[in-house]
Amino acid sequence: MSRRTLRISELLREELSVLLQRNIRDPRLNRMLSITSVSVSSDLKQATVFVSAMGSEEEKLEVGRGLEAAGSYLRRSLGERLSLRYVPRLVFQLDDSIERGARLNRIINSFEFSGEDPEAREEH
Repeated sequence: MSRRTLRISELLREELSVLLQRNIRDPRLNRMLSITSVSVSSDLKQATVFVSAMGSEEEKLEVGRGLEAAGSYLRRSLGERLSLRYVPRLVFQLDDSIERGARLNRIINSFEFSGEDPEAREEH
């Protein structure tokens, strides 16, 4: 990725986060929602927005529908806020990496260590 596409990706991530937090009133998007990253195509015509949402599978599907419904508004708002020649088409994709990380963290924390040195156990 070029430096320009990286810069635009980060700018879109920041602006979309602000817009979702302050301007969107869709109840489907009132959940714990976070934009984890944005990937812009090399021709700058499309941006894939990776979104993490907490909740059940049905709630995540609702978030996806809400984002699709808000897509044209978000793109228009980005056009007003940013000085880009062309505002990329937004494609939303649910990202479960935060949820997977939290689950792994819970698993790791659930292990109880007996205080023994694991290497000492191997010698016996």
